[in-house]
Amino acid sequence: MDLGIKNQLFVVGGATSGLGRGVAEALLTEGAKVIAIARSADKLTALADAHSGQVETLPLDLTQAGAVSQLINAVGERELAGIVVNAGGPPAMPAKDTSLQDWDDAYAGVFRWKIDLVNQTLPQMISRSYGRILFIESMSVKQPVENLVLSNSMRLAVVGYVKTLSNEIAKHGVTLNILAPGYHDTPRITSLLKKNASLKGVSEEEVRSGFEAQINVGFMGDPADFGALGAWLLSPQARYLTGQTISVDGGVIKGTMG
Repeated sequence: MDLGIKNQLFVVGGATSGLGRGVAEALLTEGAKVIAIARSADKLTALADAHSGQVETLPLDLTQAGAVSQLINAVGERELAGIVVNAGGPPAMPAKDTSLQDWDDAYAGVFRWKIDLVNQTLPQMISRSYGRILFIESMSVKQPVENLVLSNSMRLAVVGYVKTLSNEIAKHGVTLNILAPGYHDTPRITSLLKKNASLKGVSEEEVRSGFEAQINVGFMGDPADFGALGAWLLSPQARYLTGQTISVDGGVIKGTMG
């Protein structure tokens, strides 16, 4: 299937690892051009080398002050077809162990910079009557994940923001959607396995088996499959879908609205 995005320009956060990498690779396979953002310059270089002429690299941590402005300066006057709003999540911990500083940090790292990014890119998209903004969040917005209280809470704020804004701007041809991933084979899940193993005093293998037992299909997700869905949502073909939070979880979420 041709998604109709060849030579279109996209910004992808967290483009060198995990789910962000999955979406970036899917876009590049379709012939798109990608401004790839990640903290590791070496990994960015490797991605650019693997896709000659399609990737522009920008070593940034989007959650840090000033990073969004650097991105906007790098884009300049070029037209963006879409943005993948994605960065690492807050540390794993139970609610009873959190401090107010943990919550302040989670707000800055999970929510605040995303509003800044959208505010600075949305006017251009509205002026062109076209744009795709895709947020990568977590299935925790539909079903809390154990020991992830900061993510469970702050990502729900993102859902409220996206739904509200999508209603306000739908008539301008700009869509906003959220992918809510479940357990995928990524570095993030590896860190979560380690944290849970430490808290429970068991092996990582035992924790992984427990996670997989919750997945109806019986296995962890593949970032490439996730990326294919992300690329479609970023394409013209997804013009009738906006304001949605789509679970990609192998059946972990048991509620009827999952």
